[in-house]
Order: sequence, then C-alpha cells, then structure tokens
Amino acid sequence: MFPLQLLALLFISTQRPDLRDGKRPREEEEEGRSKERKERKERKSSLRRGDLLQVPRTLFTHFGIYLGGDRVAHFIPDILPVVSSDQCRIGRMVTNSRLLLGVLTKRGSVRVDSVEDFAFGAQIFVNTLDEVCSRPALQAEEVARRAEKLQGHVTYSLLWYNCEHYVMYCRYGTAVSYQSFQFCKTARKLLLSRRVAKVTVLLGLSLLLHLEALTSCSVTIAVLLPFLIWMAA
Repeated sequence: MFPLQLLALLFISTQRPDLRDGKRPREEEEEGRSKERKERKERKSSLRRGDLLQVPRTLFTHFGIYLGGDRVAHFIPDILPVVSSDQCRIGRMVTNSRLLLGVLTKRGSVRVDSVEDFAFGAQIFVNTLDEVCSRPALQAEEVARRAEKLQGHVTYSLLWYNCEHYVMYCRYGTAVSYQSFQFCKTARKLLLSRRVAKVTVLLGLSLLLHLEALTSCSVTIAVLLPFLIWMAA
C-alpha cells in the first residue's frame, strides 16, 4: 500500500490558481467544501436501511451495510479489542497500525461507524454487487438484521473471511469475496506456471551443486516442488 501511495504523491501535479474568473483560491476552496457537504447530505438522504455500501481504497474495496440513522456496520481487522477493554478507545476511528496488527494476528470486529467515518473521504457506491451476484438480494430489513446480529469480535482472514464475505452473507446469504477470488486467480497465474517450474528446478539443482549437497534425497526434494508446480499449472 505504502509504495503506491508514495508513487501517487510523486505524480500529483500542482496546478497554479487561475484568477481569470475573479475568484480567489480561498473562495474556491470554500465553494468546494460547501458543494461537498451538500453532496454528502444528499447521498445520506438517498441511502436506505439494508443498502450495501462500498468505497475504494488504495489496493482494495471496503464494504459495509447501511443500518439507517447515519450508521454503517462493517467488518475490519483490529487488534485493540484483544489488548484493551476500554470501550472509549475501541470506539475511536481505527488507525493504520491497528488495522495492520489486526491482519497479522487475524483479529477483527464488526463495528458500527458513521457514514463519513466509513467512507473516509472516498466516494460511496451503493448496491453495485446486485449486478454481479447471481443470487437475489434479501429483504432490506433482513439484511440489516443480519449485519446487526454479527456485531462483535470475529476471526479475520485477508483471503477467507474479510469485509466482502461479511456483506455478501448479510445481503445475499452467501459468504464469498470476488476480491479474494481475483487475487487467488492472479497469484495462480504468476506462481503456478511452467516457466516458474523450470526456473525452480534450475535454481534448486544449482544450489545443491554450489553447496556440494547432491544426494538422492536432496535431488528428490529439489525436483518434487517444480514437479508439483508443473502439474498444477
């Protein structure tokens, strides 16, 4: 995530203020903020209880279920509930360090935040997975009820149970993740290929020759892994 953010910062161009229309940068900034507040208000008013919300992040998309009353239930990795019982601290916005430690320790929680905290400045998309999932969406009240019932600490897995699995179960009754599927599909193409198998066997045998450790056992091990990759490709 961090390398991409750094690249983004490096390639953002700074535009010079254009004063031909008579507006100063501060006035334009105030107008922009006013317009943004208006758009947020309109967006909130259009949301309905049980809607599936998604917001783009740097490397992934985050999902949540709208509960009404400016509240969104979403599943995130978080280490703090494991090491602290202070509900005031736990209720604050989750920091990057809390997220990272939660991913590494496979600790997470389904929590409820405001729409603004959930979006974190990103654009919100509503019910876009309805066009992708083969199953019809459940009734809105049932979706929200499921989302509320699952609140609390849950084991988190980046690939096998993340925020998308959570909302898919709540809205469609099936815990799947298109992001995880796409990641595994891409990883398979990169790692489980005949080219990788050939490179692996060459590197393994070269290492054994360099270490002068050529035995029947070591050669078998050095050939077995490339063979499995070859067969899986």
